[in-house]
Amino acid sequence: MFHQADLFDHIKHAPQAAPRPVALPDLVERVSQVSKRPRYVLLILNLIAKAAGENGSLGPYVQSEADHVPVRDWLCQALAPLANRDCRRAAMIAAVRSELMAKATSENAGDMAQQQAEEIEARILRSGRTNVSRAVSDLVRAGLLQRHYQGYRVDHPNRGAQREAVYTIALDVRRALTGSY
Repeated sequence: MFHQADLFDHIKHAPQAAPRPVALPDLVERVSQVSKRPRYVLLILNLIAKAAGENGSLGPYVQSEADHVPVRDWLCQALAPLANRDCRRAAMIAAVRSELMAKATSENAGDMAQQQAEEIEARILRSGRTNVSRAVSDLVRAGLLQRHYQGYRVDHPNRGAQREAVYTIALDVRRALTGSY
């Protein structure tokens, strides 16, 4: 019987170098290359790293003071105080007040303050969720985070069908953020 010798047995492969540990300056550089808002993105990355479980995953829900909230809402609520002095936040609050005053009648004047607070909170949450999603997309693009969706039917890479986001941070990135690199 004919035997074909392996032609590549005699070639010695160079040993694979261990991946260089990621340091905090490396993270900053990678984020600044892909994001227009690197400080905000790094804050999100740090919050995810601090709250992630042993496997590096955070989500789909996070325990807050009252109950379980979706991870994007939790991140949004954690970062909402950053914009308290922003002129756009003040303009949004003024717009909500003027809209509700225009719709106000003498019958619902007592509930006006609560309606204003609820509408302001809803708008802050809506814009904050968008900002968090953009920041997480930057982190995924930088290769520092993985995102998938989990929920009612099945785990899935795409959103929809009552699925919520789950963020998984790489081990070397977690080490860099905790200073144990």
